[in-house]
Amino acid sequence: MAGFQIDTHDKRRSAAADAKRAMLEQFRARASQDDPEIQRRIEERKAIAAARAERDAIKAAAKAAEQARLKLEAEQKAREAAQREAEEAALARQAIRDRSAMLADQKAKRDARYAARKARTGRR
Repeated sequence: MAGFQIDTHDKRRSAAADAKRAMLEQFRARASQDDPEIQRRIEERKAIAAARAERDAIKAAAKAAEQARLKLEAEQKAREAAQREAEEAALARQAIRDRSAMLADQKAKRDARYAARKARTGRR
């Protein structure tokens, strides 16, 4: 292996120290909070966050309004269904009464015919 080198412990330590030093210098070199560019970016982020919060509030209000509308529709449908069931039950009761009255009328006519026939033929 032509490119293989054995690193010593000291080389690895110095490379790690150099990397730490480079990171520290990079940290120190970055702009401070007083820099106008940093302030501008902070303000942009605040404006974006405020706009996002406003959009979220509008969405939440719209969702609440939609849920309220759906709830009202469901209640209206339930009332209509209950009214329809009550009307159907009333119609069914009326049909039963009509059928009972018709059967009683038929029985009365049948009894009258039977009595008339008995009267004609005489009692046996």
